[in-house]
Amino acid sequence: MTKLNTAFDVFGFLAKAGLGRRIIQLKPKQAFFSQGNPSDSVFYLQKGRAQLTVVSKNGKEATIALLSVGDFVGEESIAGVIGLRLATATAITACTALKIEREEMLRALHEEHAFSDLFLKFLLARSMRTQADLVDQLFNSSEKRLARILLLMAEFGKPGEPETLIPKITQETLAEMIGTTRSRVSFFMNRFRSMGFIEYNGGIKVHKSLLNVILHD
Repeated sequence: MTKLNTAFDVFGFLAKAGLGRRIIQLKPKQAFFSQGNPSDSVFYLQKGRAQLTVVSKNGKEATIALLSVGDFVGEESIAGVIGLRLATATAITACTALKIEREEMLRALHEEHAFSDLFLKFLLARSMRTQADLVDQLFNSSEKRLARILLLMAEFGKPGEPETLIPKITQETLAEMIGTTRSRVSFFMNRFRSMGFIEYNGGIKVHKSLLNVILHD
């Protein structure tokens, strides 16, 4: 008797609760997990925006990544034995996420090739983004770094609307992300607005023309 080969539905797996996974709802500023918590699960962001931050021993906080729909977070939980979270993941807007327990995540990666392919592509994309962030910090001015992070938050380069409204984010957070002061961020934001690259209307509306700041030498 021939065994039926049923294709694994990756996005169905990531869209609904099941064995070892459940859907959670988070309000703005609510944490998925905190630095120092046991690293025992991975989250898949279905809706909303979030940020990843770290706090140093002397209490200084830095934002190291912004997360959007389709991102995984907490993937360090599948590396070796269960350790502690190295960062804090916090909702910026109202978020919906799938929480996948470590054991179920490992099972799916080992048994479902379509899922492991998707996850590997995500990890490679994150690695490339991290390298690009490092190059940005080393070689670009703070003005260009700010323009780049605003464009990334607006997700230019992907199919969609010509203008994108970014969820509310503080200038302090932007300053942390690009390694400068709040006053410098305020100066550049006002400059971008006067040049018509961005608009303020409850959030930040980014125009594609902001690319001119990055392309200009």
